[in-house]
Amino acid sequence: MGGDLIIENLVIRGLGPLTLTVPAGACVGLSGPSGIGKSSLLRAVVDMEPHEGRVRLGEVDRGALSAPEWRRMVGMLPSESIWWLDGVKEHFLAPDKVRPDVLGLREEVLAWPVKRLSSGERQRLSLLRLLDREPMALILDEPTANLDEASALQVEALILGYARERQAPVLWVGHGKEQLKRVAQRVVMLDATGALHDAGKGEGA
Repeated sequence: MGGDLIIENLVIRGLGPLTLTVPAGACVGLSGPSGIGKSSLLRAVVDMEPHEGRVRLGEVDRGALSAPEWRRMVGMLPSESIWWLDGVKEHFLAPDKVRPDVLGLREEVLAWPVKRLSSGERQRLSLLRLLDREPMALILDEPTANLDEASALQVEALILGYARERQAPVLWVGHGKEQLKRVAQRVVMLDATGALHDAGKGEGA
């Protein structure tokens, strides 16, 4: 499995229809005004928001899988992570393989209770938790919003390295134009009318 992430005629609560292709191994940046519906679009892609239209990854149609199966394959990183167990380590499928140091975190952080984590530590660990499940596509909602510049650059490198290695398509929502230009091959904007427009090529093009 795997391949391009294809969004066709997606309609979410009056937004759309939206059509977008994110090529395998590439990153497409998505920008637009706050409250315009970017997060709703991401949630619809992973079947967490009521919608019409079609989403598929390569030859696999969303409708062919259960919601949990689809979300394992098309993994989403929300803007605010949710932690449902007391310990950090309990949230990982293969904690012995997790490398917190690649995001500037000490290895001992895995043994901490979640309540000890700062917002920045939670954000970085939520990315590691997502990648631990080895999704075939990444849907990212402002993955560096609460991070300093050095930490943000580490997150960018990890995500783009994963995309190249796994040939995973990446849909990355962000407000920072310079960051989207840096990480994405293509940037699209969701405007006030609910339409998608090309906003130029990124440095990865």
